[in-house]
Amino acid sequence: MSSPGSTAPPEGETPQGASPPHSSTPVAWPEELPTTVHLPRSLQIADEDNDDEITQKLRRQGARIGRGTVAPAVFIPALVIILGAALFTVFFPGASSTVFQGAQGWVVANLGWFYMVSIGVFVVFAIVLALSPYGAIRLGRDDDRPEFGLISWFAMLFAAGMGIGLVFYGVAEPLGFTTNNVKPGWTGDGAELSGLAMAQTFIHWGLHPWAAYAVIGLAIAYAIHRRGRPVSIRWALEPIFGERVKGWIGDVIDVLAIVGTVFGIATSLGLGVQQITAGLIAIGLVGQATNWFMIVLIVCITFLATLSVVSGVGVGIKWLSNANLSLAGLLMIAALLFGPTVFIFQNFVESLGIYLANFFNMTLDVGAYQRSEKAQTWFAGNTLFYWGWWIAWSPFVGVFIARISRGRTVRQFIAGVLLVPSLVGMIWFAVWGGNGLFRQWFGAGDLGDITAEESMFRIFDGFPATGLLSVLGIILVAIFFITSSDSGSLVVDMLASGGHPNPPIWSRVVWAVLEGFLAIALLLSGGLESLQAGSLVTALPFCIILLLMCVALVKALGLDHAVLRQHEQMQRLERVTQHISSEFTSTLPENERFESYVDDRIDYRLSRTRGAFSGRGRTEKGAPGGGTGSGSAPTTSE
Repeated sequence: MSSPGSTAPPEGETPQGASPPHSSTPVAWPEELPTTVHLPRSLQIADEDNDDEITQKLRRQGARIGRGTVAPAVFIPALVIILGAALFTVFFPGASSTVFQGAQGWVVANLGWFYMVSIGVFVVFAIVLALSPYGAIRLGRDDDRPEFGLISWFAMLFAAGMGIGLVFYGVAEPLGFTTNNVKPGWTGDGAELSGLAMAQTFIHWGLHPWAAYAVIGLAIAYAIHRRGRPVSIRWALEPIFGERVKGWIGDVIDVLAIVGTVFGIATSLGLGVQQITAGLIAIGLVGQATNWFMIVLIVCITFLATLSVVSGVGVGIKWLSNANLSLAGLLMIAALLFGPTVFIFQNFVESLGIYLANFFNMTLDVGAYQRSEKAQTWFAGNTLFYWGWWIAWSPFVGVFIARISRGRTVRQFIAGVLLVPSLVGMIWFAVWGGNGLFRQWFGAGDLGDITAEESMFRIFDGFPATGLLSVLGIILVAIFFITSSDSGSLVVDMLASGGHPNPPIWSRVVWAVLEGFLAIALLLSGGLESLQAGSLVTALPFCIILLLMCVALVKALGLDHAVLRQHEQMQRLERVTQHISSEFTSTLPENERFESYVDDRIDYRLSRTRGAFSGRGRTEKGAPGGGTGSGSAPTTSE
């Protein structure tokens, strides 16, 4: 990992937590490690720093922060691109829909294989990295310990994994794969496809998306916790680009991250408002879903999200997040108890087996042997849409899980990020999808024509307290809406402010409003299809960045591992040397004549030694050893 512009610690300064050099005991974080592993404390942002001190440290690290505490080279281009796309979509909905659909069709037809291979690479890379010797490296100084307990950390990972998408597709996706959205190439009908449908859903929501999140989250966590860099995507690629990440290359990386994140958030908001509308229709408060009604909903909830982000994500939004998790768990337990409980457990176990048996096949299934337009449409609206959505969403999730993972080792980080959210997502789909499959194929059989946004509320029809559960479902989606926009706006604002942890309030408002505006624009240009197309297209350049992050991580961790191994070996050698020296000197006879004879002659010989290129040796008159041969008389040269 190169860092040509890094500065060494000031002379005499010992970083906190380090022992002085030449200590006989192992040093947890040695002072003499190069700045390619960590930056000096004087450059790192501390919790007690005020905004001005943080800004100065960011500038010393290379962030080009201008007036208003934003980075103009990142803020302005990202704002122009997103605002331009939104305005074009609002004023020319037909043309924008054609552009989005055309771009999506081209990506699916020509680069669908690239998305599929990339996601597969992320899965393999994360698992191999966790099992490698690099897995023991800590995300922070070697004497750091995790900031959060294991249960709290898992709960926050669960919070990151839970979102509008799980609620939106929980029933509809497994059910749709057996009714009106069967994957091309599958044979069988109805209930026969249920196991494959659940396995395909696990592929979309399990290890694969979280492997992408693990790559970017780990790269960011290493940069900010181990290296001491600001919270900015560019620093994750410092091992490849070195000093150039401070220039236009870094600006392009951060702009792409912002654009992808905003489109990913807008996609989630668009899905959420459709589901809220369907819920209001289900409880009889709304007659039909119109674009104008959904626009009003987006405006209202974006306003609440803006208030939240202005408040600084304080106690109120934390309480809402905890309440949201509790509410999601409550609804899932209700679906498990009121639904076909035994079938749900059977569904989970059998689906897990089919998922494991077909893991590699489904991971690399690019539809090469289904050449029809129907097959291309299926991949565009399902697997490839998900891969684009996850990649576009990855900067937000990556920054979130990086921020809460200080003190974890690489192995702990990957295991937690891959396994816990994946397992929670599989259980969620086994419960909700199991309800839908059982009702369709072994019950009333009336769910074949449902849409994704109304599917959860149709399931509530067969439960006690239908109205109450429907209201709780609407509240659940609304809070997901608010927290997603709130947290996403803060992350985007940090990226646009050079990694400042407390970005200006006015820019938080700008990004929160822009996300809502983009969601409205995409809805007007074609609803769900445009949302899917926008997410898939904008994720393409960032997919390349994620692949580069894999290379950067290997370089950074490889150097880190080598440096620490060398330091440990030097410590071991120093301890052995000290031990041998003390043993040898303790056994020397205490004889003054012997010590004087040895010391005088060794000192003399060493002091009179000359190198081959130091000229003819000169010795003092009468001194022994100055001759040309053994026993010859000393010579003088005046």
